[in-house]
Amino acid sequence: MANRKILLVEGTDDLHVLRHICQNRNIPAPDSVEPLGGIPDLLEHIPVRLKASEDGDVVGVVVDADTDVKSRWQSIRHRTIDLGYPNMPSQPVPDGTILDPPEGTLLPRWGIWIMPDNRAPGILEHFLQFLIPQPNRLLDHVKGSIAGIPEDERLFGPLDEPKAVVHTWLAWQRDPGKPFGTAITARFLDPNVSEADNLVAWLRRLFFP
Repeated sequence: MANRKILLVEGTDDLHVLRHICQNRNIPAPDSVEPLGGIPDLLEHIPVRLKASEDGDVVGVVVDADTDVKSRWQSIRHRTIDLGYPNMPSQPVPDGTILDPPEGTLLPRWGIWIMPDNRAPGILEHFLQFLIPQPNRLLDHVKGSIAGIPEDERLFGPLDEPKAVVHTWLAWQRDPGKPFGTAITARFLDPNVSEADNLVAWLRRLFFP
């Protein structure tokens, strides 16, 4: 079936976050949101998915920057250029990258969003911290508690600290431990904050121009 709208993501947390953001911001959901089990599998799947597309398809990817935005971008950029997209920019577009199909090909319209904001290193949970309502004394307590963990008892690395913050924040709510998606609908995480606007606008431009 042509004219499919497909979004590739790393894992099920990304899937549920993006679906609930679409629902709460009144964006029709893509036809398929496909979690691919992490960065290596996702990167290897990009050429396969783009080559398998039909005329009129739209494919997007949401991927974590991790520690190096430039490196993550280059890993996607090389694959995109090799497939025949000549106008792939040298760095991420701050508002989200969108490439029209190259003329004379059946390649899809192709969009790329690098979490958290196409600029900074980070992961999904960095973006989710933007959704915690501010100012927030409870969040200050969460961060203080995590910062106070003795070094020899801190079992997670610096990149995973946002995971500790977000999961602890959700564990301290009236209904503790909600998954990310339902936490958005419950407004423990607010999808209407201005920091989410660029992601929402990118999804609209990509899938529903």
